[in-house]
Amino acid sequence: MWSRRRFLESLAATPAVAGFRHGLKTAPDGGATPSAAALAGKGGRDYFRELGVRPFINAAGTYTAMTASLMPPEVMDAINYASKYYVMLDELHDRVGERIAKLVRAEAAMVTSGAASALTLGTAAVLTGTDRQKIGDLPNLATMKSEVIIQKAHRFGYDRAIRNCGVRLVEVETRDDLERAVNDKTAMMLFYNNNNKEGRIQDHEFAELGIKHGVPTLNDAAADVPPLENLWKYTAMGFDLVAFSGGKGIRGPQSAGLLLGKKPLIAAARMNGSPNGNAIGRGMKVNKEEMVGMLVALELFVSKDHARDEREYQGRADEIRRSAVAVPGVKAEIFVPEVANHVPHVRVTWDPALKPLKAAGVVRAMQEGEPSIAIRSEGESLVIGVWMMQPGEQKIVARRLRQELEKQA
Repeated sequence: MWSRRRFLESLAATPAVAGFRHGLKTAPDGGATPSAAALAGKGGRDYFRELGVRPFINAAGTYTAMTASLMPPEVMDAINYASKYYVMLDELHDRVGERIAKLVRAEAAMVTSGAASALTLGTAAVLTGTDRQKIGDLPNLATMKSEVIIQKAHRFGYDRAIRNCGVRLVEVETRDDLERAVNDKTAMMLFYNNNNKEGRIQDHEFAELGIKHGVPTLNDAAADVPPLENLWKYTAMGFDLVAFSGGKGIRGPQSAGLLLGKKPLIAAARMNGSPNGNAIGRGMKVNKEEMVGMLVALELFVSKDHARDEREYQGRADEIRRSAVAVPGVKAEIFVPEVANHVPHVRVTWDPALKPLKAAGVVRAMQEGEPSIAIRSEGESLVIGVWMMQPGEQKIVARRLRQELEKQA
């Protein structure tokens, strides 16, 4: 299964590109896609041009290194509104958390500085509760439990956010392994939702085991909306805490996240975070603009027509698929990942014996071309994600992909 970690590793190996043009780019339907210069508006500054940073069409997905998603105008309106006033941060935290908890059907909720911060604060909450002495002691666990159980198949690049609290991860594979591993040092059980089908203990059973043994469970579901119902699925399943990214499918600020779950644990997580001074999460600051922006993004996400979005994504994917298969020897299919990024994607393949293409070469050419387009590779196949594109950009991606497939061959 493709993971965020493997994708980021491949991205790090992709050469940087430099230089870009400005103005309007002609789309294959005769329309035009505005560049950063055009979007800056009459008399506005083109900050990316000034900085020498090249914008691109996102045909990959909600990856942090690609700045994830674009915020809707309503979210930016909320951010701009909040920027004009002073408020007491804890009071805003309280009110925003209460509103979000109702939207996601949880006991309690808080806005965090990304999903990784949610993992750290959730772990800290389990370890310390509301004991200020323990909060100040972290990551010194001399007076606290110190082990977190995780399935071996669920180890992932972001579990560092858990280990930041000083705990030791105890790997298990089976239900019997887990039950033997539980002891008086066990603080928490960690579940990586993206790898649900890879582990031998799946989500329902994992949550049930936590309840059986009285051990709090934390589910990292960072990239796992849509579908909408995932926002309440895992707390209803019995997980004590669930972490989501705010800047992926929900389209809130990229530096925001959500921690949902039991009220006492969210209260403890708040005490372990900013603006509290002597706390492990002091540097994980969330400003007033992010809180209000995250709330509005979530309100929009909960109320939007997801079936309409699905039809739009299917249409974009089919347009790209049809363009790819017009190249002799190329095959393409539409698929939906089972867990993370659960929206239509296009997978493009070919017989290397008949068509000596290199996936990395196509990815690089798409990135270096005009306009710059980010796609990704899985081995010697290409994967195009359509949901982070702006309306109409699928036409540009379809045309450029066909051109590069023909040229590279």
